[in-house]
Amino acid sequence: MVKLEQLTALVLAAALAIPSYWFFWSLAGGGGYDRRGHKEQTHIEELNESTKREK
Repeated sequence: MVKLEQLTALVLAAALAIPSYWFFWSLAGGGGYDRRGHKEQTHIEELNESTKREK
């Protein structure tokens, strides 16, 4: 009976953890799931833009 309880606990933990993990990372925008469509800039491009503003 202990094996059945352990198996049930593992199945329940996975059933709760997997959607929770997916939901957290989809809200955080991490994990390769990106809907925001922002443009990533390199550090050099950021420096170039900041020096253009200073001139």
